Order: sequence, then C-alpha cells, then structure tokens
Amino acid sequence: MKAVILTEFGAPSVLQLGEKERPSIGKNDILIKVKAAGVNRPDVIQRKGYYPAPEGEPQDILGLEVAGIVEAVGENVTRWKVGDEVFSLIGGGGYAEYVRVDQDLALPKPQELSFVEAASLPETLYTVWSNVFQRGALKPGENFLVHGGSSGIGITAIQLAKIIGAHVYTTVGNSEKQAAVKALGAEIAVNYKEEDFAEVLKEIGIDVILDMIGGDYYEKNIDLLNPDGRLVYINSMGGAKVTANLMKIMQKRLTVTGSTLRSREYAFKRQLTEDIRRDVLPLLVKGHFKPVICATFPLAEADKAHELMESSAHIGKIVLEVN
Repeated sequence: MKAVILTEFGAPSVLQLGEKERPSIGKNDILIKVKAAGVNRPDVIQRKGYYPAPEGEPQDILGLEVAGIVEAVGENVTRWKVGDEVFSLIGGGGYAEYVRVDQDLALPKPQELSFVEAASLPETLYTVWSNVFQRGALKPGENFLVHGGSSGIGITAIQLAKIIGAHVYTTVGNSEKQAAVKALGAEIAVNYKEEDFAEVLKEIGIDVILDMIGGDYYEKNIDLLNPDGRLVYINSMGGAKVTANLMKIMQKRLTVTGSTLRSREYAFKRQLTEDIRRDVLPLLVKGHFKPVICATFPLAEADKAHELMESSAHIGKIVLEVN
C-alpha cells in the first residue's frame, strides 16, 4: 500500500510517500480502506521526535484518525461487514491507504458527513468529550473557557458546550479567528495578542477551563475560576512547569486535572467509544454539530499539511484525502 513514511525526525520534508506492507488483521479487527485522514498537532510533535507511538502501533506512519470503508473483517467481528462506512480514532498509521482497527473502536460514519468531515472528528470528539464533559463535568448554564478556540479542539469544544447550554468564551490569535468562533457560538473571543484574557473575563467568572497552553496561563486560569471550578489540561505548548499557589486551590475548592489519550488502555478507549456512540453521534446525525474544515491535501502532500499546521494560520481541521 502507499503510505506517508516518517524517514527521520525533523522538518515537514522528512514525510515522504512510499510503499509499506498492508496491515494484517486479527480476529477482532477490521481493515479500513482509508478515504481521508485527519492531521493533528500530536502528529507534528511525533514528526519532530518527541511523541513516539504506543507499542504495537506503526512508528514510521503518522495519523491518529481516519474515515473509510471496511475492506476486510476478522473471524470474530460481529459489528461490521465489508462495505460499511466507518470512522475511527487510531493509535497511529493513518497516513496510509489501509489501517487496522479493533472492531470496538470504530464508529459508523453518518451519511450526512463526507469522508473528509468524518476523518476530522475522532481526535477532537474523544478529547473534548473525555476532558470537558466527563473529567471537567461541564453543566448547562455554566461558564466555559477554551483556549485556542479556532483549533480543531476549540471548534469542537465550542459547539458541544453550546449544544448543552453552557456559556462559551475563548481565546484566539487574530480578528478573522474571532469572527469564526463567534459564528460558532462563543460569546466573547479574546485576541490574546491584543488583550489580556484574564482582564477581559475577570468579571464573568469561569466554571470550567480547557487549556492546551500551560505556562503563564496557569495562574490566570486559577484566578478566573469560580469556587468549585475545574481546570483541565490537554497539552502544555507554553510550558509544562508552573508555580502553584495551593491556598488559592484550597480556598476556592478547585480541581486541577488533565489527561492524554493516545496511551490510554484499550478498556478506556472502548468505553469512551461507546459513550460517543450513544451521546455524540445523534448530534452529528441531526446536524447540531458541524465539522469545520480549513484545508485538504492529497496524501502525497502531507508535508504541506504539516507546514500549514505549524503556521497556526488555519481555522478548523486539516485533512489528507486518500485516492
């Protein structure tokens, strides 16, 4: 099969289209003929050599989410048949013509969505549902702040939070991104290059914060949170080490937590998949939530997709199309 191969760690140019052996499937697996694969920030980090794939996953093929058609099924598979259209979160190997997936980690692709749209969803849906609604326990009527509102994570978080009836606030890097996230439902979008989000939002009070920045955002987040507020980390792009004032945490009874998804055990991912099948898929089918696609590239131009990702100029998801 054709696949984008990580020839060495480094710049986007290390991603080269080549030939790899088609994955073999086990008794409980399905083989997906990939139609589209999402591009995510962790792919960039892995390309640079800082985020190895879990044991058992391809180390030289990036890609954490795909959509496509079931090509073959293992002998114990009962959920799927050849020809079914599916999308799935995977541990790696998505930048390729075929991927192997455990049958319980695939979801039915809604007919309302294209393969490109479906491929843009798994990484963000799983991350947001797990961290905002399960770990962060966001409730209707609460105030929710998500940093990086124009990213795939941000766009997903804004829409899902609005659907349940939360008040949504976010930070972005320019006026174009401000307009885009407000159109999705954000009540206030702070341009962090021009304003201090802590000053803009200090009179509002926030119940749940989803942060992928870390660094000097930490103390501002703590100050913004209401009593019993929840601060959830999913990345630390601005720095992983912070100084914590424990008295503020105790006095306001705050919860500071976080998670990573890729290395989680199979049982967790299976249960999260079932939760999304039950609670989120109906929203997609009914059109309450809509993927936002910034750009698509052919598989052979994965390097250009990574260049766009690293520029941070995108609004929404970047997707590779596999023909």
